[in-house]
Amino acid sequence: MTDTNEIIKKIQVSGIRRFDEAISDIPDIIKLTVGEPDLPTPEHIKKAGIQAIQHDFSHYSPLMGFQKLQVAASRYFNQKYGLTYAPSEIIATVGATEAVATALLTILNPGDGVLLPTPSYTSYAPVVAMAHANLVPIDTTQSGYKLTPAKLAATIQAHTGQHLKAIILNYPTNPTGVTYSKAELMALVTVIRQAGLIVISDEIYSEITYDQPHTAMGTLYPEKTITINGLSKSHAMTGWRIGLIMAPQALVDEMKKTHQYLVTSTSSISQVAGIEALTNGLDDGPKMRAIYKQRRDYLVARLSEIGINYVYPSGAFYLFAQVPANFQGTSWDFATQLAQQAQVAVIPGSAFGTTGEGWFRISYAASQSALRDSMNRLATWLTDFESH
Repeated sequence: MTDTNEIIKKIQVSGIRRFDEAISDIPDIIKLTVGEPDLPTPEHIKKAGIQAIQHDFSHYSPLMGFQKLQVAASRYFNQKYGLTYAPSEIIATVGATEAVATALLTILNPGDGVLLPTPSYTSYAPVVAMAHANLVPIDTTQSGYKLTPAKLAATIQAHTGQHLKAIILNYPTNPTGVTYSKAELMALVTVIRQAGLIVISDEIYSEITYDQPHTAMGTLYPEKTITINGLSKSHAMTGWRIGLIMAPQALVDEMKKTHQYLVTSTSSISQVAGIEALTNGLDDGPKMRAIYKQRRDYLVARLSEIGINYVYPSGAFYLFAQVPANFQGTSWDFATQLAQQAQVAVIPGSAFGTTGEGWFRISYAASQSALRDSMNRLATWLTDFESH
């Protein structure tokens, strides 16, 4: 008998955080690790937050968030992506991370199967485990790191004896930066609808798409989509912790309970800032996207020049690159040596599951000078490494 939950004992702190903490004390380290905008929260949003403090917005909000926030979010996502969620179908959460946890813990029964394209972000699998559900990973490494209808259908067919309940989609995708066109999503929806799956669609990077407009899953499969979004990436508000769940009313009514017992409600001060972001910040995201695109273009050019293979990123602010073939060791070994010897920190691909092994993730939510210096250091380090 132990003093802690057996499932929690088996779960580790995210590989992203573990690696980031492990290398943070290295002198002169350039960190391209955590997916956090280096850009500041826009001034008009900061001022709204300051005014909220001055006006004593220091009490609990309603469980689902201030109605003004729900109304603003309903309008914002309708204008941006054509989503048609009523204010009552929206919950303000403590970041998208809590939104994902609330959704999964609400819909899953013990033994339910959850489909997940891999490699994937680190937060999904542990929550599925907490719900006593079963993760069904789908390897996307042979199809350009995108889930195909054929692979999805084959996976469903292979698990006919298991109660498959949901599929988690994240796009633009962390860690690869790939995203899906409307046609690709429509083809997936055909398979998903036939299987009767609930979709948890994590679209936190929806504002950061470079080569095509973002298509929201909730516009194609509204009856069973739980849309996850928020302000962390679109408005550089990671620390404000404003996420959003948007879903059909019957699902929201149940998720409200889970949300309440996890956190009660989201920060009142942050919600006031969020109202400002959603009301007067429609152009904030595109301005940031233009900066990220310049960085993306710089990185793909430099990596091509250096001779490192990568997955071409169409969104988010990540680049998934391949560990050089002549390196003897794991992706964790590679990232550790790169940090210790060249003072450049990236995230080992194994942090995103077994299908990420042999790769590493670069976050280009960093200044242009940091990216330039890190690429120079990487190039020099690889040259010295190969000469030995």
